Amino acid sequence: MAEHRLTYSRAAGKEIDKLPPKLALRVVDAIGELASQPRPPGCKKLSAEDDFWRIRVGDYRVIYEIDDDRREILVTRVRHRREIYRD
Repeated sequence: MAEHRLTYSRAAGKEIDKLPPKLALRVVDAIGELASQPRPPGCKKLSAEDDFWRIRVGDYRVIYEIDDDRREILVTRVRHRREIYRD
């Protein structure tokens, strides 16, 4: 099975850059795993959005969109669990 292509929104990139280096590495590693398995065990589909999913990395959440037709994953947000759903 071919891998999905990973892309990051500008906001997600900035949020990752603000993380402590060790945590940022864990988050980037978890996101990298999504390329081969876009719906890993423990992921959750967000009910309010059509193609958006969430994975946990410690106290942080990664929100991403899966486009199976184009085999792409767009990482849209990376935030602490207490902040991720605020807008």
